[in-house]
Amino acid sequence: MQNLHEFMRGNVPRPRFGGGATRRRFLTHGMAAAVGASGLAGLGSAGSVWAADAGAVRVLAASDLKFALTRVASQYQQATGQAITLTFGSSGNMARQIQQGLPADIYMSADEDLVLQLARAGLTWGGDNGALYALGRLALLVAPGSAIAPDARLAGLRQQWALVRKFALANPEHAPYGRAAREALQSLGLWDMVQPRLVLGDNIAQATQFVTTGAAQAGITALSLVLAPELRGQGAFVSLPPELHSPLRQRMVLLAKASAAAVSFYQYLQQAAARAVLAEYGFGAPP
Repeated sequence: MQNLHEFMRGNVPRPRFGGGATRRRFLTHGMAAAVGASGLAGLGSAGSVWAADAGAVRVLAASDLKFALTRVASQYQQATGQAITLTFGSSGNMARQIQQGLPADIYMSADEDLVLQLARAGLTWGGDNGALYALGRLALLVAPGSAIAPDARLAGLRQQWALVRKFALANPEHAPYGRAAREALQSLGLWDMVQPRLVLGDNIAQATQFVTTGAAQAGITALSLVLAPELRGQGAFVSLPPELHSPLRQRMVLLAKASAAAVSFYQYLQQAAARAVLAEYGFGAPP
């Protein structure tokens, strides 16, 4: 198989920006389905049916990218006419589904180790390790109308803990943001206090939905989700210091059977226009 970097330098056309592109549908599946009142409706798994458009670039992405990547893909589709299918979910669950044969072109994980595992298993293009695309950030989110005052060291949460019946996290067993949230709570000496009242989302978007709908009174989520215009006014939040947890190094990779169209979109994701959108949603630039 041709070396990935040689292929990207040589034979794949760069996106065209102009008015001549043929418009095609921009497709989303799973969590990127219609956004409802909470801004996070349509939660789903990575098992969506791809047959809706055989020519679409198929992307499996961590759920913290729900709003940012949807915007990036829409911009790319408008510029090139290339359809993009987005499926959002838990990075760990999607990695397992790729190992089980789920067809996709690009995998964007919130945990770079999952990408490296796929590379070692021979499931990426030519064994490539992919590229870092962002550093994730955590945020404390409290439900709309809550008397809890969010602060970066969670002192208000501790003081008003009696108001919390349920505290939402993504499941630390397979969601990188859940593991990072657990580390942050442990760093602040709050893990033992929080554990008895935990409600776990399958991914970080579902955990966020628990808080915005009032099913949980507070939780730790992704900064990229609470910064989205779709969630504006649906609870108060504060970003948490990154030193409270291991870095959320987010990595993407082309999968073994990626199409030429996927390589072109993969290139675009590493260019300034895409990185600028990610920065607007609170993602840190990769080192």
